[in-house]
Amino acid sequence: MYIGTLFIVAAPSGAGKTSLVRALIEGLDYAVVSVSHTTRAMRPGEQDGIDYHFIDVEAFHQMIEDGAFLEDARVFDNYYGTSQQSVKEQLAKGLDVVLEIDWQGAQQVRKQMSNCHSIFVLPPSRAALEERLRARGQDPDEVIERRMHDAIAEMSHYPEFDYLVINDDFERALDDLKAILTARRKAQVVQAARHSDLLAELLADPI
Repeated sequence: MYIGTLFIVAAPSGAGKTSLVRALIEGLDYAVVSVSHTTRAMRPGEQDGIDYHFIDVEAFHQMIEDGAFLEDARVFDNYYGTSQQSVKEQLAKGLDVVLEIDWQGAQQVRKQMSNCHSIFVLPPSRAALEERLRARGQDPDEVIERRMHDAIAEMSHYPEFDYLVINDDFERALDDLKAILTARRKAQVVQAARHSDLLAELLADPI
């Protein structure tokens, strides 16, 4: 039976990871994004169960105690976690699952699922990253400075990832992400599992 592939996509805040993953999923019928649990407040336009599973801190800690998370982390005073059961169910259906998590979460996932593939998205420059953070118009200067400081620390972990994508041009970066998922889909071991019946037919002894 064919099992899907788990992909981790990480990036510093402002690098465009969320927009890239959203466009990636829309263009591929065999890939889904994992919906994380979070304790942060719902933002305008977000929907529970679509953007995140919004839960309170008490419920989140209970899930940790129950071993329900594949990974979990505290980011900017909020908690985020990935449901282990949900990911495994989607992989079992033959779907490729994309996790949007940070480098710390990626380390946790690798320990439990060593056959996952990880991608790190980088901005083309520090100046571009700061410009993107300021363009949101949501945060005061002190928050921007904190996010930039954190971003530099996050970017230092790029060697831990299998692939690097530079988000200078959005469409080019999107094509790079699609190429990574497609290449994995065409790997011999994956194709052999997906097309086992065809291979058996092709290699059967002639009557």
